[in-house]
Amino acid sequence: MALVNENYLKLPGSYLFSEIARRINQFKATNPEADIIRLGIGDVTRPLPPAVIEAMHKGVEEMGKAETFRGYGPEQGYEFLIEKIIEHDFTPRGVELSVDEVFISDGAKSDTANFQELFGVNNIMAVTDPVYPVYVDSNVMAGRTGMYDSDKGQYGKIVYLPCTEANGMKPSLPKTRVDMIYLCFPNNPTGMTLSKDELKQWVNYARENRSILLFDAAYEGYIREEGVPHSIFEIEGAREVAVEFRSFSKTAGFTGTRCAYTIVPKDVKVYDSKGEAYSLNQLWLRRQTTKFNGVSYPVQVAAAAVFSEEGQRQIKETINYYMENARIIREGLQAAGYTVFGGINAPYIWMKTPNTMGSWEFFDKLMTNAHVIGTPGAGFGANGEGYFRLTAFGTRENTLQAIERIKTRM
Repeated sequence: MALVNENYLKLPGSYLFSEIARRINQFKATNPEADIIRLGIGDVTRPLPPAVIEAMHKGVEEMGKAETFRGYGPEQGYEFLIEKIIEHDFTPRGVELSVDEVFISDGAKSDTANFQELFGVNNIMAVTDPVYPVYVDSNVMAGRTGMYDSDKGQYGKIVYLPCTEANGMKPSLPKTRVDMIYLCFPNNPTGMTLSKDELKQWVNYARENRSILLFDAAYEGYIREEGVPHSIFEIEGAREVAVEFRSFSKTAGFTGTRCAYTIVPKDVKVYDSKGEAYSLNQLWLRRQTTKFNGVSYPVQVAAAAVFSEEGQRQIKETINYYMENARIIREGLQAAGYTVFGGINAPYIWMKTPNTMGSWEFFDKLMTNAHVIGTPGAGFGANGEGYFRLTAFGTRENTLQAIERIKTRM
């Protein structure tokens, strides 16, 4: 008799975006004429930049010739891409990295979900609340979270760090010692950022407690304001306690192409039960060489083209396009009387539902009345209840139309 991993049974219902898809399909079945505008899932709509397409074609052509064909590539990624990442994303910000501290992968979602495998199941983890569901769900699957309390909407062994209107959607340091801390800034779903001084407090906490910061910087390319850190490694001491996840998905349109990178400094350590230190860098390398065969060569060639002069110009145009959508959504909602957060340094707008309406109730009402899809805040955690996320990744036409519908039909 094959036994199930019972940790999977602790997961409540379906994955957030699967439930959204189910409700949309059900609505469309009974309302086939409805013109639905989707501003829910964080998927891009602009095509890949021309520089990326051109490079990918060249990479594919190389794979069709015996003299340039490549089989298995290095699991950690090709150095031609890693060197460009360091040169363009980190060196200008005063961050020194070696090529063996950068790991190319098929997505930040994969890496943030998989990285927890390196930690013992008895580690105490902390997450901001609301939070990107993958951080929590992957740890549930590993057996690190305890049982789910449906009344609280939380797991018994997780330390939750509330991000509320009262604290400006910014988490406070844990009141108890924790071992693993997930931070995402610019934040998904709230769109908020932390200053260098605020991030320094987290680095100091981690150093004092030998904790690890798992820092998701997938949206750093959308930062507009001066003085907002793009990397946790801009903070002194972060190399000792932090890992950073980044992605080409939202910055260069790779949601369907799949390429990302994770920074694991050699300085960051984890410990066994006797207190002996081990390199997290070497453990992640061991994990990747066992379970991952690397990102395809044409995709890595395409990713490297992002850092060309043409590539940089083209992705900035795309980011500017999405951030103009964010402005339209943010200012439109404010004009309609909604309380909103984000949309300044991130492509997400976090709005408060009217009249303390439940977030799933608001989802259904918005879909039914305005034919607009967003993401219920409750799907991001207990403190997301009463809030709603809209994304700026739609087309300009749909974004303008969605806001007009919200203004006139809600």
